[in-house]
Amino acid sequence: MARAAARAMSHAETVWGAYRFDAQGDGKPPHESPWLKRMAFVVSVLCLVSLTAFAFSVMSAMQDQLVEEATADFDVLARAVWHDLHDRIQTDAQKPGEPLNKFVPGRATARGRRIVVTDDHGHVAAAFPPLPAPNATLTDVLGAEQVLTEFADKAGVMRIRLPDGSYALATVRKLPPPYGQVAMIYPLDNVLGEWRTIASHYAVVFAVTTLMLLAVVFAYFRQSRRRQAAEQVNAVIRRRLDAALSRGRCGLWDWDIARGRIYWSDSMYELLGLPAERRCLSFGELNALMHPDDGDLSTLAEMVSSSRSKSVDHEFRARHVDGRWIWLRARAQIVQDPDGDSGRHLVGIAVDVSEEKALAQQSATASMRLRDAIDAISEAFVLWDAQNRLVVCNSKFLDLHGLAPDVAAPGASYAQIMMRATAPAIQTETSPAHLRAQDARTWEARLADGRWLQINERRTKDGGYVSVGADITALKRNEEKLIESERRLTTSVTDLTRSRQTLEMQAQQLATLAEQYHHQKAEAEAAYVAKSEFLANMSHELRTPLNAIIGFSEMMLAEPFGALGSPKYVEYCSNVRQGGAYLNEILSDILDMSRLEAGLVRLAEREVHVAQAARLAVEPWRARAEEKKISLLIEVDDRMRCVGDEAAIVKALGILVSNAVKFTEAGGFVRLRVRHQGETIAFYVEDTGRGIDPRALPKLGRPFEQGAGVMENGMKGSGLGLAIARALVDLHGGGLRIRSRLGVGTVAMMRLACAQCSGTNVTPLPAPRAVDPAVAAAPRGPAYARSRETIAAARVAGNDSTTRKPGALSSMRRAP
Repeated sequence: MARAAARAMSHAETVWGAYRFDAQGDGKPPHESPWLKRMAFVVSVLCLVSLTAFAFSVMSAMQDQLVEEATADFDVLARAVWHDLHDRIQTDAQKPGEPLNKFVPGRATARGRRIVVTDDHGHVAAAFPPLPAPNATLTDVLGAEQVLTEFADKAGVMRIRLPDGSYALATVRKLPPPYGQVAMIYPLDNVLGEWRTIASHYAVVFAVTTLMLLAVVFAYFRQSRRRQAAEQVNAVIRRRLDAALSRGRCGLWDWDIARGRIYWSDSMYELLGLPAERRCLSFGELNALMHPDDGDLSTLAEMVSSSRSKSVDHEFRARHVDGRWIWLRARAQIVQDPDGDSGRHLVGIAVDVSEEKALAQQSATASMRLRDAIDAISEAFVLWDAQNRLVVCNSKFLDLHGLAPDVAAPGASYAQIMMRATAPAIQTETSPAHLRAQDARTWEARLADGRWLQINERRTKDGGYVSVGADITALKRNEEKLIESERRLTTSVTDLTRSRQTLEMQAQQLATLAEQYHHQKAEAEAAYVAKSEFLANMSHELRTPLNAIIGFSEMMLAEPFGALGSPKYVEYCSNVRQGGAYLNEILSDILDMSRLEAGLVRLAEREVHVAQAARLAVEPWRARAEEKKISLLIEVDDRMRCVGDEAAIVKALGILVSNAVKFTEAGGFVRLRVRHQGETIAFYVEDTGRGIDPRALPKLGRPFEQGAGVMENGMKGSGLGLAIARALVDLHGGGLRIRSRLGVGTVAMMRLACAQCSGTNVTPLPAPRAVDPAVAAAPRGPAYARSRETIAAARVAGNDSTTRKPGALSSMRRAP
């Protein structure tokens, strides 16, 4: 039992630790001992040498013993033969050689033995078996150097070398006369024949033993090399397997279900960010790593025990060392050890499927979005697979064919769905031939409610079809309208063809009219010039009687010759004087405008004292302002200078001030402010008058255009003042801008170029600006406050009219 428990505890270590190498990582097995191979080789050689020496010693001893026994037997046989011959010779006393064949026993010549009998002269008298050479002597048979013939029976049996080089046992005995000697020869090869048979058997056994020993040694060394190569291959495979498992985000499990021990591969530890350990893990250690919602190992063990299947496929979450959860898919099989001592093991692999889970979630989200998008499109959409089964469709497709959602379920066949669908009233194929060749078709279908659909069908790469039905009812109606329009256009073309000649005639007439237009344009320009000259001449001609009228009216008002009588005459004279003055102003404006339009005005540019010009422009209207109880103020720095014609500047400013005074009600406020802005001088004329209609602002500055219908005296005016002011400002290269708001007031801004003193620009000083003493003494009551409100309101309202030209400030006209 203890041995079985120890074997079970070390099961994982023996499984996964079989290919562990030494710490040096040299690739050799840990139990490899080079001296063991050398010792095995030396022992094998010593064993082989010892066995060889033992075999040689045994065979030599056997040979010596066999030769001794053969010598003794041969000596006994020789004595017996000699006694028989000796007795027969003495008894019979016959001729030599005649009775020998009768007295020699047959067994004496067996096994190659030879008997030679010689006469008393040493010649061979008889030989058994016969000699090949007749008349031979015993010396020829035994050899010349043999001593047997001399010593005879005293020498006994001796080992000799025959004349043919072979060895033999020989003995010689003397015979009574007439015979000399009898010699018996026993070839040594025949003596050792049995020994050679035994020796050959021993040699075969020795050779087989040697070969077996060599085979064992060779098998040992070969198996050792194969073991080393196998261990190296296994090490390479193990490293590759570990690398593959690590790169594949996998880990191996070996779970001893009965004992509750689990062994992990290094890649499994790497999946969870844990250091690799060569030990078995317990249930508690692994349960601490598993997500509580996915169960624990006990639940998995119960599932394995209750299931008849030998395989397990389970997904669960495990905690990484950094705290995040990763999804693992464990696929394993129940394995029973062959010895049956270790019980059942669940061996398998655990794969990191976190990316697959995330991709599945993304795929589900994308699929849901795709379905929502397909259902949200305005066209009918349906997708069929290669087996003509429904994959997906939208609600427009169901409405088109009058289908219920349960009928058009994914996987339903085309025949089943179309059998319950409502067919269109008209269906016409309109696809071109080249599209039909590409498995693409187009239909136009008319529904029962009068709508038209264009159905486009295309084959997908997997063999399915996708169909999109677009509502073309509007296109069909437009097509009908186009057909009707085409019919009408055809009629029109016919009419146009008929009227082509008429048009050609009209073109000729238009050419004639164009030529006449050029002549008339030239005449109109000449008439305009003549008009300007006429106005100028008429102004001069009208001034003479007008001056007389004004002069006589003033004289009558002065009454130098006595009273006029009735006060009505005084009133009439005053009206005549005012009307003459007004007419004189109009004539002056007309004359100035004519000269400006004709380009006859030239500026005498010089440095202008801005404060002086401002006062000259304001002073003529101060009396009128006082009559209307209007506050008239000037704010200007005496050090300011500008470049221009002083008379023209005073004229333009006077027009702006006069307009402000004319259109400002009693108790109002008029102010002239001068500011230095960069390279320009800005003149602001502000009033709290009735304001200007925004629709009239764009027209201001044109000749005879007016911003107000009637002035305070009931007269309309000429509408030339602002036009003259604008023309004068344009001649200086400046600009004129007007902003106004009805019921609030008006602000007119005039820009002129700043003067240069000693090569430097005149810049405004921070000191307080000098103000006219008369203006400064004027009370600043509600009118002044209203003027501030007027300026602010006009800026906010943004109602303005400008005559400033782009770049005018940098391109001032100068007198020739």
